[in-house]
Amino acid sequence: MERTANPFVSNLQHRQLGILSPMNFSRQTSGSCGLVKRLSLHNKLEHHEGCVNTLHFNMSGDLLASGSDDLDIVIWDWAKGKKKIAYESGHTSNVFQAKFMPYTDTTIVSCARDGKVRVGFLHPSSGEGCKSTKCLAQHKGAAHKLCIQPDSACEFLTCGEDGAVFHADLRDDKAHKLFSCRAEHKRVPLYTIFTNPQNIYEFAVGGRDQFARVYDRRKLPEDNKADVEPIKKYCPHHLMEGSDVYANITCLVYSYNGTELLVSYNDENIYLFDSYSSSEAEYVKTYKGHRNNATVKGVNFYGPQSEYIVSGSDCSHIFLWDKQTEEVVQFLQGDNTGVVNCLEPHPHAPFLATSGLDHDIKLWLPTAEQPTDLDGLENVIRDNDRDREEDRQRPHDPISEHLLWLMMNHIRRRQSRNENGDPDSDDSDLTDDEDDDNDDEDGEFGNRVQCSPS
Repeated sequence: MERTANPFVSNLQHRQLGILSPMNFSRQTSGSCGLVKRLSLHNKLEHHEGCVNTLHFNMSGDLLASGSDDLDIVIWDWAKGKKKIAYESGHTSNVFQAKFMPYTDTTIVSCARDGKVRVGFLHPSSGEGCKSTKCLAQHKGAAHKLCIQPDSACEFLTCGEDGAVFHADLRDDKAHKLFSCRAEHKRVPLYTIFTNPQNIYEFAVGGRDQFARVYDRRKLPEDNKADVEPIKKYCPHHLMEGSDVYANITCLVYSYNGTELLVSYNDENIYLFDSYSSSEAEYVKTYKGHRNNATVKGVNFYGPQSEYIVSGSDCSHIFLWDKQTEEVVQFLQGDNTGVVNCLEPHPHAPFLATSGLDHDIKLWLPTAEQPTDLDGLENVIRDNDRDREEDRQRPHDPISEHLLWLMMNHIRRRQSRNENGDPDSDDSDLTDDEDDDNDDEDGEFGNRVQCSPS
């Protein structure tokens, strides 16, 4: 019987002979299904004393940033398994996201449950830590996500549960509000935002309704209080109005070339949309088997050309699907406590960093001698499907996450004033609109499934 050639071995031979360039070798091998199936736990990075909610590699991939409920942000030399810098973020509640700004390893931007958007300036010498941190914006609700501009070391966007989208430029003293996301004049709390890598003016947002909305910064009105219509919006047709399932979007991301938009729903499936299709076009692929209920869970593409989909799950596992076939090709135990939230692929190599309710960061490399055994996958998927259906039948608590934030923020402000003897908080001048959004916070979404922050 004629043996089928191993594409990885063939690529390696071509690289040794100089037939394949280093860049093409990396692209072709990093997306190899054989390597994906051999991902195994390589190391654990330990420092944090709370859930690790965010991970981000710098552009070169030699450093990894992490943020946690313990309010620390840590910079890791992940290859050596060593902490380089750990500093207090300046946030007063759970750090939800922290990212390196492009073209620099000394500027970290972050957002958190306290609604603040901050920047940390690190010393060029890693041993000296953080020089200073500064608050750039204050959302009137938790701020779960920010998105950097791929070509800018200064600009990024943020979104929050107040429905606001801010544009921050590190050359300015504070961020500026672009608009508030609304549906039928009711504010839509936002959980996620992402810039199209091939069109820096275009970005997508998602939150406490079923629509992924795409906006163009060039087409936004100067009045940030005006209602703004997206240039496109996407939703699986079975989740349109009239559906008995009220699914929220917990995360969305563009593919490496911006042609696809991946959207993960709370206690629903993950859906892939063609970003070039017309508004409200149906999804083109769907990925099933995981459970996304307990936290505001992330999703990501994996591979140099976005060949795979990766997501965590409430069942403590990491799922990787083949993007085209929709089949699960890798299935890993990713958390001991129970929930995997964050998945960060390495920008150039077939490595993966993950985190969740455990206080450590797990690094996965394709070092297993044999492909991962998928035994037990069917049972886990069956249990996840059963739990999802049972949860849908259970009445949900209608208390607004935003009202909880307001109460906690009021307590924090009073504590801060008592400690500092200062009647004015440090963020009082960081919002462009103090009273423009007095509409019903929950509106028509108040009784929908709420996404619990991690």
